[in-house]
Amino acid sequence: MTERNLLFGPEDDVSRDSGYDEHPPRVGFFTDTSVCIGCKACEVACKEWNHVPEDGLDLLGMSMDNTGMLGANSWRHVAFVEQRRPAGQEGGWSLPDEMTAQVEPRLRAAPRGGSELGTTPLPSPGSGAVQDLGMPTFSRPGDGTGAEARTDFRWLMESDVCKHCTHAGCLDVCPTGALFRTEFGTVVVQQDICNGCGYCVSGCPYGVIDRRPGDGRANKCTLCYDRLHDGLEPACAKACPTQSIQFGELDELRERADRRLAELHGQGVAEAELYGRDPDDGVGGHGALFLLLDKPEVYGLPPDPVVPTRFAPEIWRRVGTAAAAFAVAGIGAFVSAAFGNRR
Repeated sequence: MTERNLLFGPEDDVSRDSGYDEHPPRVGFFTDTSVCIGCKACEVACKEWNHVPEDGLDLLGMSMDNTGMLGANSWRHVAFVEQRRPAGQEGGWSLPDEMTAQVEPRLRAAPRGGSELGTTPLPSPGSGAVQDLGMPTFSRPGDGTGAEARTDFRWLMESDVCKHCTHAGCLDVCPTGALFRTEFGTVVVQQDICNGCGYCVSGCPYGVIDRRPGDGRANKCTLCYDRLHDGLEPACAKACPTQSIQFGELDELRERADRRLAELHGQGVAEAELYGRDPDDGVGGHGALFLLLDKPEVYGLPPDPVVPTRFAPEIWRRVGTAAAAFAVAGIGAFVSAAFGNRR
């Protein structure tokens, strides 16, 4: 076990730091967005198992996204990012070779549009010549079928969730002890202790935790703490049909994520990166890793997250030093004034 820095202490010993002398290995999630199909099975399973209230089915004008962000009633959020790029632009996205080999023959065999309407004219019998059907010639949407009018298109889908940070800002600022670190290294809110102060909301750099309308208490993903006690995986990972959400011991998930990243880089997906893998980031690394196919900010994730309390020890040391200097100066002024009056 290596030392990271004085602030975070030994890597991944968060359970022991919280008072668990004997504890199971730290667990978490690895979300591989490259195989996410946006089915939202994770959202449904999370709500069903944890009795999370419905938060509406209104489309937000953001493609297929109907939740928008994580919140008190959205412990899982499947983000849909729609991307377009002009055809012929250098770099960017491409199909793996094995998929290209299957697709190209179909493209070569597909009919090509030849009229103003983008339809394929009928040949006259026996001659092979194009028959003029007398169709009117005027412009309408979709008429531009040339290469210059095409765009490349892709969906980026990512099932977002609480990061269960190594250095959790929400945990630091909670005044009642409602937030606690479990023996599995996860962070959970105790509803019967939460007083709804909202300090944890401002303490999270990801906007994960939020207060529920009505009772005002904070809510977020518990990583299905009750299921872990029974030896079960979280409901979202159990429901995921493509294994985009993977659950397990965090050390093993990190190795798995590294292998998957190397595999994608080997296939030419140079933009793929791991988010939350670095133990020296502003939150000490995640308990939930993400393999992304673009920059974090494209998915609505902060590129350089820092918990607000990260520099609290240094701030308090400086405040203490300043207070001590002020006290010494005050005592000196008092002593000087006292001796001056005696004269």
